[in-house]
Amino acid sequence: MKIDRTRLLVVGRAVIVGILVGVVVSAFRWLVEAILEQWRFIYYQIGHAANWPIWLVGTIVGMIGLTILVGQIIKGDPNVNGSGIPQVEGQLAGQMTVNPFSVLWRKFTAGLITIGSGAMLGREGPSIQLGSAVAQLYGEKQGYDARDTKLMIAMGAAAGLSAAFGAPVAGTLFVLEEVYRTFSMLVWLGALTSAVVADMVSVNVFGLTPVLHMANLHALPLIDYAWLPLFGILLGLFGYVYQRATLAAPKLFAGLTWLPRHYHFIVVFILMLPIGIWLPHLLGGGAGLILNSTTATASIGLLALILVIRFAYSTLAFGSGVPGGIFLPILTLGAVAGALYGAILVHFGWLQSTYVLDMMILGMAGYFASISKAPFTAIVLIAEMVGSMSHLVAMAMVALIAYLVVDFLGGEPIYESLLARLRLSDQLTELQGRLEEMTIVVAPGSALEDAEVRQLQLPKGVLIQRIRRGAEEQLPNGDFILRVGDELVLLTDEAQFGKVWDIMQALNREDR
Repeated sequence: MKIDRTRLLVVGRAVIVGILVGVVVSAFRWLVEAILEQWRFIYYQIGHAANWPIWLVGTIVGMIGLTILVGQIIKGDPNVNGSGIPQVEGQLAGQMTVNPFSVLWRKFTAGLITIGSGAMLGREGPSIQLGSAVAQLYGEKQGYDARDTKLMIAMGAAAGLSAAFGAPVAGTLFVLEEVYRTFSMLVWLGALTSAVVADMVSVNVFGLTPVLHMANLHALPLIDYAWLPLFGILLGLFGYVYQRATLAAPKLFAGLTWLPRHYHFIVVFILMLPIGIWLPHLLGGGAGLILNSTTATASIGLLALILVIRFAYSTLAFGSGVPGGIFLPILTLGAVAGALYGAILVHFGWLQSTYVLDMMILGMAGYFASISKAPFTAIVLIAEMVGSMSHLVAMAMVALIAYLVVDFLGGEPIYESLLARLRLSDQLTELQGRLEEMTIVVAPGSALEDAEVRQLQLPKGVLIQRIRRGAEEQLPNGDFILRVGDELVLLTDEAQFGKVWDIMQALNREDR
């Protein structure tokens, strides 16, 4: 029996990556929750203690000190700002390079301060970047070449999301659908292995209960599916507004010319005070709010207020540029939107109150699908996080409609748009003139499908090294015809890798 040693090697490396990332991200996740509890205690003292003025003054002084600390940390490396997912995408596309050790300690430390403070930011983006940094650092220590290091980064990203949310399959899909955008055999094999191992590490810390486990769920009756198309349209419109707001968020701080960019988080800190004192359950990424039993039974007015507050504060926090993701805040907004939509239907007698929870689940899937434009990831992610497979068809319907609405309006995947906003010229290393491999999987309906090799309009300086079809590798001649699923392995100069990647992605776009 012939054994594919390459695949075994990938699995072995993925196991190590999964263990390392699982430990780092689990520690990050646990510390964020522990720090958030301390902040809630502080806000409680401000609102209830007899010596509340002392608590208030001490808190403001502490906020200023922590802002200075975070500012100094992120000032040293701009790659730790924001979610971190666009930076990982840029790495895998060959458009940017990062110092993994710098990202690891800076993102970990600053993320604990900003996310743990109760800012409406998510832990998933930082977890993905932390995972990729751990994997890259390990790959570089082992002396892996550029191609293998990129594979390690993809493994680390999948493991990071898996450990953050307890969702190994969704972690793998997110890397394949959104981050790496290739279904190469080695990529999905390594990503899935590392994600499963990282999840095994995290469940030993947090238990087997899904992150967003909801008790007493009931399957939505078929007759109520009539309300789903409208819900999908509304989520798509809301998702498009969120995309625009998120991309414009940094402009909210444009007037603070007297305050350096890396200190803008002090605005978020101060504005969180009233929320922390009077509405502490709204703080944080939002998992607690989703699981709060009162969310599904709240009044229409209260849900609308929560939706507005969460939208405004999460946008403001992300716009400040500090480490923190939008992944979990997006799911929270989707859940609250679902609860609001369900409450309106219940008010008019069009839906039983039992099924408001179902609308929250569908809201998370549809809203995330519309903003990220990764519907498969959205469906699988929510199914894993909730721990229920009974909503797959309904989630698929809502996610597809919401996706199409945003697509019709011209919305782009949010992480791709954020990557385009990065100042890549400041982050590229000096050109080395080395050759680097690039793998493109032929997509159905693209210009590559059914094309002869001689017909390919490849950029200058690009060579076809080999083509993988199934388990076979071929050195093609000009008459070789590409088929869907073929892995086209190219060689190009490292200096033009990013440019060639964009050209090949355009050729491989599904246009038909």
